[in-house]
Amino acid sequence: MEKSKTRIYIPNKISPNLLIYVKDKKHHYLKNVLRVKIGNKINIFDGITGEWLTEVMSINKNNTVLKIKSQIKNFQPSADVWLIFSPIKFLRMNIAIQKATELGVSKIIPCITEFTNIRNININNWKANSIEASEQSERIDIPIITKEIKLDDLFKNWPKDRSILFCDEKKEYKNDFVDHLIKYRSKMKKWAIIIGPEGGFSNIEREIISSFDKTVSFSMGEKILRTDTAITVALYCVHQLIN
Repeated sequence: MEKSKTRIYIPNKISPNLLIYVKDKKHHYLKNVLRVKIGNKINIFDGITGEWLTEVMSINKNNTVLKIKSQIKNFQPSADVWLIFSPIKFLRMNIAIQKATELGVSKIIPCITEFTNIRNININNWKANSIEASEQSERIDIPIITKEIKLDDLFKNWPKDRSILFCDEKKEYKNDFVDHLIKYRSKMKKWAIIIGPEGGFSNIEREIISSFDKTVSFSMGEKILRTDTAITVALYCVHQLIN
């Protein structure tokens, strides 16, 4: 079987022998950027059924038509890990969304805190970045991205079965912090990582987060990390726990 080098997300459920009409930006990408030809093979995934091999049947002004040939992978959801963090500036925000997607986060929750500086949030742009990151990283699903929410509202209805990994810049750093977290692995099945703004959390916010029985606080180092860096480090730690 010919292996496709092109991989795109289709926001509709896929089934065998289906014809897929790719339109708008994805059509422009296939036609004018990649310059695909009739007969080319393209992998597609829907975040529901898995990944499929398709063949380009026609290319016209308004759409590219793909025919489903065979299923390549069954659907396997990413680990049930939420990421909660305070929005940051545009370019670094894009990096943060990309890294969170590549590292398998299932839900991204922008959280407004006392020291959050960025409050004008373009969720559609975030979603587009996460889709692109999923396509490039061979991830088979797309993370859910919610609307922004204030921190105190977020924790008013916090699910009792979800543990919180609190990246607390004021906590004493221990160089074996991954080993420190591993001892909680058997007790914690659902995870949420919370990372604050670059000004940190207020004392009241730290109390709110720490008040939950399933909150585990830890420091990621003696240096203050930028949010996008902290996200990458924290998610690496969670992968160590899960695996």
